Formats: sequence, structure tokens, C-alpha cells
Amino acid sequence: MPEPTWKPHGFAIDGRLSTAVKDSLPMTAFAFPRTRKEPMTDATHVRDAMARFNQVKEVTDSERDLAFANIQKAANHFDIQMKETNWHEFGWNRGSTICFTLPAQTH
Repeated sequence: MPEPTWKPHGFAIDGRLSTAVKDSLPMTAFAFPRTRKEPMTDATHVRDAMARFNQVKEVTDSERDLAFANIQKAANHFDIQMKETNWHEFGWNRGSTICFTLPAQTH
């Protein structure tokens, strides 16, 4: 596992981040620093990074390893409990249930 690069941004920024605010953040504020995806400026944004992890496109497995390490560090900083032990566990069995209805059969 790579060393995390995430560092707390001087102060927590809650709520939706404008493009200008995102652009002003250092690379160390992001789960995926090279692509500047998934800023983690507060607990809500860390949870969002966890939930959206598998939606991030055009990153390598090495970048996912780094992003996972960054998320772990940020989660620890914001007192978020993680049950995942590696990034392959994101998106699988997150406690939600998928329900669907089958079409009625006609005889």
C-alpha cells in the first residue's frame, strides 16, 4: 500500500464545492491527486469519495491504491469508521438491497 498523500486542508469546507474552490485546493486534498477527483475537505466529502470510488474513470490500479490510502487517512482524521480493508471492497455489499419486480407470467 502506498503512503497516503492526503493532508487536512487548513479548515473544513462543508457543502457543495464550487469549481473555483476545487481549483484552489492543493492536490493533497483529493483522494485521486493526479486527476484532482474526489476532494475530501470534511467528513461528508470523505463519505462521498467512498461512495463514488468505483465511478472514477481513467485511473490506474496504482492510483486506486493511493486513493484508498488517502481515504483511509481522511476517514481516520474525521472519525469515520471504514469496514473496507482494500479498494476492491468498495461497491460490494454496502448494506443496500436491490429490489426488482419480475413481469407477471401469462399462461
